Amino acid sequence: MPAPPARRRFLRPALRSASSRFAILGMALALALPAAAGPLRDRIEARRAAQAQGTEAPTDELNGDDGSSAGNAELPAGVVRIADVAYGPDPRQRFDVYRPARGEGAPVLVMVHGGAWRLGDKGARGVVEHKVAHWVPRGFVFVSVNYRLLPQADPLQQAGDVARALAAVQAKAAGWGGDPAKVVLMGHSAGAHLAALLGAAPALAEKAGARPWLGTVALDSAALDVERIMATRHYRFYDAAFGADPAYWRATSPTQALVAGAPPLLLVCSSIRPDQPCAQAHDFARRAQALGVRAEVAEQARSHKQINEELGTPGDYTARVDAFLSSLDAAVAKRLELR
Repeated sequence: MPAPPARRRFLRPALRSASSRFAILGMALALALPAAAGPLRDRIEARRAAQAQGTEAPTDELNGDDGSSAGNAELPAGVVRIADVAYGPDPRQRFDVYRPARGEGAPVLVMVHGGAWRLGDKGARGVVEHKVAHWVPRGFVFVSVNYRLLPQADPLQQAGDVARALAAVQAKAAGWGGDPAKVVLMGHSAGAHLAALLGAAPALAEKAGARPWLGTVALDSAALDVERIMATRHYRFYDAAFGADPAYWRATSPTQALVAGAPPLLLVCSSIRPDQPCAQAHDFARRAQALGVRAEVAEQARSHKQINEELGTPGDYTARVDAFLSSLDAAVAKRLELR
């Protein structure tokens, strides 16, 4: 029987876009699946998380397609893209380089996408588009990194991939006009966890051949304190990532891994998320400061997805990240004063 007109009017906005239809499908399936349907339910939940982050375009919840790629998008004038540079033998061990057509001595931003440690792609628009448009014309090299995902690689192995990518960027940067001594590591969501883990314990990156970098920017990680997450009620995809071993929780927790001598960290967090990532960010910052490590928290009244997608657009948020970058190095600050 058709819905009455008032109900049709109520439902129509919710069903207007493909993303809404897929989100509703995903929620319905997730609620309908029993706990024993673990892998499928985890994949649905992880995909919904990735779509909310902007690391993946709205696609079929079950088909495994990656999101839309910025590789076919028109690049800003004067930006050159070098695609799929290998830093290891696996097809996921690749990164894309966006560099100015001319110039040398450029600071380098290394970006790590999110996706619940299971999904996501280096070319997703939310990961790349506005960041490239903001920083590359100002004389930066921007590198977007892929890494192996669950179930192929667990978060510690993923952090190892990011460390290898960082080492490869430092080794190759001069060939793109970049300065290997002026590298900043950045990540969003699961990628922010991986970046923060390496930033908290740089020895993990040094084992892969990486040299010290200027600083780390973690964009809305809710997994800074993995022990706290796993000991309380949490999303099921955390179980797929971190398992049931408290020793592994500690090994993958940036808060527990933090050591004196770590490079400066900027912790951007959403102040409107119900799981309150800013509480973890402030706890991490207090622990860092007690160790003599510089750590700053930048609360944003933005969604998790907006924190990723809107970085690079004009406004106070991008200016706050630029201020942190400028504070790391005089040459970086000079680039950001050009416009």
